[in-house]
Amino acid sequence: MYKTYFKRLIDILISFSALLILSPIIATLMVLLKINNKTRVFFLQERPGLHGRIFKVIKFKTMTDEKDQNGKLLSDADRLTPFGRFVRAASLDELPQLINVLKGDMSLVGPRPLLVKYLPLYNDFQKRRHEVKPGVTGWAQVNGRNSISWNKKFEMDIWYVDHLSLLLDLRIILLTVKKVIIRDGINSSIDVPMETFKGNQ
Repeated sequence: MYKTYFKRLIDILISFSALLILSPIIATLMVLLKINNKTRVFFLQERPGLHGRIFKVIKFKTMTDEKDQNGKLLSDADRLTPFGRFVRAASLDELPQLINVLKGDMSLVGPRPLLVKYLPLYNDFQKRRHEVKPGVTGWAQVNGRNSISWNKKFEMDIWYVDHLSLLLDLRIILLTVKKVIIRDGINSSIDVPMETFKGNQ
């Protein structure tokens, strides 16, 4: 009952309320990012959602579009501005994903949406992460984020799929808020980016 009906209702109510309450912060971030990065404010990227359906995830763009003399984009580290780093460290770059939640592409809680190019690399077990909508936060995010292996991430994603409940979602949301406030594991996720998934060797 919760998974089928109430989870979506809660997603709509919370995401809509959050967008209204946080609108001054979101507007301020848009202005400051435009001034600091001198490029577009939002970053859109295709990601697989429920049942592998492709959608465009929305995030604040925290890097510039600076290129070298050959017209090639500089490295992520070189394009990440000090303000962009702050936005990431505070997880503020994730706020626009509330729009994805409101649209129904995502849920507040679920496995994080990964890259489209990983889809052909999943085994049958790993594909099960798409049995639910991807989330703004998830069980793997509050249990290690980028510091855990891909296998562990997938195990946690599927564990969430099999144990999805209102109480578990509330627990994950509270743990997420706690980690953002105390910045537990946040900085390490910026300094040590997620390793590329290469499939099952």
